[in-house]
Amino acid sequence: MRQNKDLSSFMRDDALDCICPDGTREKMDAGSMERMKFIGITGGVGAGKSEILHYLETKDGVKVMLADEIAHELMLPGTECYQKLKDMFSDEDIWNEDGSFDRKKLATVIFSDEKKRDALNGIVHPAVKKYIRTVADTERENGVLKILVLEAALLIEEHYDEICDELWYIYTREDIRKERLMRSRGYSPEKVQQIFDSQLQEAVYRKYCKVVIDNNGTVEDAIRQIDLAITNMENE
Repeated sequence: MRQNKDLSSFMRDDALDCICPDGTREKMDAGSMERMKFIGITGGVGAGKSEILHYLETKDGVKVMLADEIAHELMLPGTECYQKLKDMFSDEDIWNEDGSFDRKKLATVIFSDEKKRDALNGIVHPAVKKYIRTVADTERENGVLKILVLEAALLIEEHYDEICDELWYIYTREDIRKERLMRSRGYSPEKVQQIFDSQLQEAVYRKYCKVVIDNNGTVEDAIRQIDLAITNMENE
């Protein structure tokens, strides 16, 4: 995972302390906590968010988290989410030999059954949000990061505006996204449209997101917009 290798390190009570050069711990003051900005990034599937996240990762003082990867870790055998989901999907053919979920089979099940999808989301998403909130609080108190970035498909639906300082929308035209998905993932036009229909409309993204990155041009164009958005945010 991009954000850390051990989720449990952020679930300890003492994780909210800052480790000093001499090895001791101390709480950061309120001024240090205010330095870090927390940005939530979202956009339709195929919008090219990965390239933008990769660029952000190269910048000093920036840390990127992926909600999907966090959810995957929180669904591994031995976790609270795993046990709840195992009870819920015990009769489904979605299990690997080691007892873990086959993610593709699970996706097929929940994509075709709205009730099961809602039930899964009701278990996993609150746990993911709780973990992300803990990471954000920890990083603010540590006072080291300039920017914490979260990429999440359901950023708006799960009300991450409650914990993020800003939401950013990566906008790419549907025809470009469709071509990317058909080429890179082998999706049929019908499947692409089905996915598009299940996501938020552009107007909703624009309503909730303070920054819109137009990703219809070159990578360099997108980078210039990102740098400007960061500068504007830091100057506020």
